[in-house]
Amino acid sequence: MFGHKRDHDIDVGLLVPLFLHSVFVQMIIPLVRVGTSYRALELDISVVWIGIIAASFAMLPVVFAIPIGKMMDRGHDSRAAQAGAALVLVGSLILWIAPDGRTQLLLANVVLGVGHLLCMAAHQVISVRSAGPKSREAAFSYYMMGLAVGQGLGPFVMGLAAGDARVAPTNLLFLLGVFVALTSFATSFALRRAPPKPPREAREERLSVLAIFRLQGLPAIVFASVMTVTVFDLMVVYMPLLGVERHIEASQIGWLLTVRAIASMASRFAYVGLFRLFGRIPLTICSMLLAAVGLVILAFPVPLWMLYVASAFIGYGLGASSTLAFSGMVALAPANVRATALSLRLTGNRVGQVVLPFSASLLAAFTGVGGVFAVVALALVVAAAAVQRSWPADRR
Repeated sequence: MFGHKRDHDIDVGLLVPLFLHSVFVQMIIPLVRVGTSYRALELDISVVWIGIIAASFAMLPVVFAIPIGKMMDRGHDSRAAQAGAALVLVGSLILWIAPDGRTQLLLANVVLGVGHLLCMAAHQVISVRSAGPKSREAAFSYYMMGLAVGQGLGPFVMGLAAGDARVAPTNLLFLLGVFVALTSFATSFALRRAPPKPPREAREERLSVLAIFRLQGLPAIVFASVMTVTVFDLMVVYMPLLGVERHIEASQIGWLLTVRAIASMASRFAYVGLFRLFGRIPLTICSMLLAAVGLVILAFPVPLWMLYVASAFIGYGLGASSTLAFSGMVALAPANVRATALSLRLTGNRVGQVVLPFSASLLAAFTGVGGVFAVVALALVVAAAAVQRSWPADRR
């Protein structure tokens, strides 16, 4: 995985458990959230309520992300991962054993959202301390590849479970989610705790959240991160609805999401080489525009094979751009507030996951699901332009 020579400063004993835990956490989310969308269809819940349920995944994380980041700056990342894995398990159990209804779906998504936030915040900080400056971009690439593997395995398993059914078997999806959540919870205890931090010097500057956000280039990176993460989220929530709208089997929706994830894996595998070849800003712009092209294709009633092409474009483009948004936050933020800055990124992501799914549900009620993808494609283009204009010249 890392070559035969010791030509890196990667902590393999920390990065490997991180990789595995991120795979399991990301595998659960597509299973249970796609299952939630199909369960809502089974219950004949309106598209607006589906948007509300999808947004509930991010409601509490909007409030908790910054305090969690400050906790991470004090060295509690592995404990946060364990707590998050426990909450994801609880949310999966609620979906599997609780009575059907909007309240159950809403509650489960809230619990899953908080658990996922804790895991993601912990993973980000652990990935930073899993390598020194020389190999940090490579460590980020491996960590983000783990996310893509999980995001691919979840839809792949969903496709196998669905077979040729138009609506996936939700009870089976939720049961599979419980098994994966149990594995994730067990794996979280392999994440080594951070070493004690030395006492902070009195003269060390401790930036406020507002001061961090005002750093040059950082608002644009947060916006880009919001868009890349929200597109992943919208695809998980709205691809099942697109399938029903265009009479596409549930298994094909699973394969489309799997292709997207495989393309993300490919771009993250090639990330370090692409980063060295093109540089941060050109690679950011090209990758976001590629994803936008894929979203535009989804917006139109094209043949099924074109949907696979679109999924590959979206996956490859977002795989690189989401990694760039993450590493860009690390590059811009001072080391002593890095976890808080990364949690600011997560706050932005969760705001997007609250606002955009609900807004998308209102839009879909009038334009169909295709209109959602067209608007998000335009937002990706705007985000790419913002990064190009605002990134500090001395760090390009």
